[in-house]
Amino acid sequence: MMLRPPTRPLPASVPPLLQTGIGVVAPYDFALDRELWRWVPDDVTLHLTRTPYAPLAATVEMALHISDPTLIARSTTDVLPVSPLAVAYACTFGSFVGGLAGEAALVDAMVGAGAPAAVTTSGALLMALRHLGLNRIATVTPYTNDLTAGLTTFLAEADIEVVATAGLGLIAQIWAVPYETTVELVRSVDTDDAEAVFISCTNLPTYDVIAGLEATIGKPVLTANQVTIWSALALTGHLATGPGQSLLATQQPHKT
Repeated sequence: MMLRPPTRPLPASVPPLLQTGIGVVAPYDFALDRELWRWVPDDVTLHLTRTPYAPLAATVEMALHISDPTLIARSTTDVLPVSPLAVAYACTFGSFVGGLAGEAALVDAMVGAGAPAAVTTSGALLMALRHLGLNRIATVTPYTNDLTAGLTTFLAEADIEVVATAGLGLIAQIWAVPYETTVELVRSVDTDDAEAVFISCTNLPTYDVIAGLEATIGKPVLTANQVTIWSALALTGHLATGPGQSLLATQQPHKT
């Protein structure tokens, strides 16, 4: 005879943990789901989906492909059945390659598809810079030169000056870049003129290097995944978690 452990029903007055849902649309090659969760408080759930696979390396061609508002709108509908309060498009080059107008078109597409509120990684970067009152930065990317230059062009359109930049020239497996490589690249572009350093690409791991870099260079270090989750959480009235990160030290939740 199989014995079953005794069960004690929970009191009817104890509800399940109330959760706020945030939808995340990521490119088909996104590999850092777990990193996104590290900024998320316990009462928030991320609902991730990916764009359909395309046989493209991480080049301008891929950036243009995944910047199509119709594609992002279609992916947004995949997360709407669970009623997220906001949807984030977690991709830097896919949201800056079309300039400010292209970034705005992606937000409009997500909202048009039914998202209550929406943000892209590149739009979140601009929000973070405004929040911190910064307009001169250095940038670090894993990209080829043309995409790295594209980020500079996007930021210039938003009146953000890039005083120094460096890229790794990668077109695949960006998620495998060692922390040491990213740290050295940040140190190499940090100048007195730069008020902050931005580490681009949501496929580049950064959570564990932000606090140490800020302590070393004495200025804010912003990263693609950090600003994406920070902004999406703020849209839903929540605060991001993460020790030693300047962006999070003065954050204020707001709802659209």
